[in-house]
Amino acid sequence: MNKLISALIATFIASSAIAGPTCSVPEEKWMKEADFKAKITAQGYQIKTFKVSKGKCYEIYGFDKDGKKVEIYYDPSTGAEMERK
Repeated sequence: MNKLISALIATFIASSAIAGPTCSVPEEKWMKEADFKAKITAQGYQIKTFKVSKGKCYEIYGFDKDGKKVEIYYDPSTGAEMERK
């Protein structure tokens, strides 16, 4: 029984670590989606997928200016990069 509980706890911790950052900015202070996308595109990124993450951050999947795949989380109010995977 202890092994089962330990396995469940380890799984929960591992899945939490993969989840990405959490942004606590109220939605009324977020950059408009179009403005954010324009800012990122101007930096040379090609956005394939844009979404709001479970942690309420802007998240993109796409390519950087060198053509490398990226998954990046951004603060929705400033557009500052928070985490890159």
